[in-house]
Amino acid sequence: MVRPDQKGDATSREGDKSRAPKELTPAPGTSVRHVVPVMSGKGGVGKSTVAALLAVRLTMAGWQVGILDADVTGPSIPKLFGIKPSPVVAKGGLVPATSRLGIRVMSLNLLLPREDEPVIWRGPLIAGAVRQFWTDVLWGQLDCLVVDLPPGTGDAPLTVLQSIPVDGVVIVSAPQQLTTMVVSKAIGMARRLGAPILGLVENMSGVRCSRCGELIQVFGPSQARRICGSAGIRLLGVLPLDPELSRLGDRGAIEEYAGGEFLGVVASLLEADQARHQRGGRS
Repeated sequence: MVRPDQKGDATSREGDKSRAPKELTPAPGTSVRHVVPVMSGKGGVGKSTVAALLAVRLTMAGWQVGILDADVTGPSIPKLFGIKPSPVVAKGGLVPATSRLGIRVMSLNLLLPREDEPVIWRGPLIAGAVRQFWTDVLWGQLDCLVVDLPPGTGDAPLTVLQSIPVDGVVIVSAPQQLTTMVVSKAIGMARRLGAPILGLVENMSGVRCSRCGELIQVFGPSQARRICGSAGIRLLGVLPLDPELSRLGDRGAIEEYAGGEFLGVVASLLEADQARHQRGGRS
């Protein structure tokens, strides 16, 4: 029996990938420059919203972007983008659906007969679906593939961090102290598996009164700087509670949201990291 303090199928210590599965080969014709999972140990922090906004900001910066929805049992990416058509089956794999701005999307919800159809799968099936979204989907030429991970540190996050070449992880938190405790587990998982952390986004960080402009800390004061200082990671930015974001998400029009501009810095971080690796390879 594996104790909670044991690593199971994960790597035995930080940076040691000798026991990890080999990286999977993507579908023919697929070339992805950067893979960025968005993760949080806690559910309900708006992780999918942050993943969607990140994809939008990178697209507006001129990048070719895709979203792999690895939240197999609770997918929400198609709803946020207003995507309903099923992916097209082509020779060699599945062609992802495309959003209004040209973001390529693959989600299990696009393969179901109804969007509210439950997916009642055990871990191995979930992990298998995530692998196939990398190996059997014709992503084409992408500058960045954003991966929307489910909450927790289970099969889907483990599969992505071990089997897909990850360039950097974005961590999502919220102000509640309970949330920050669980988010620390996600930070620890990424580090244990040797995945670089690009930084943290604190979501639902207060709301501005529409009448007086006062910041109301609905879920308590921000914990972002404390988490980042303790973990030694970058604070990418904070997102307030915004009724407009909620309305646009419900309408499937998240690409119209004007906020979250700070997420564009992820492109610069990825490019800088790639340049450092290239210099290191030449030295």
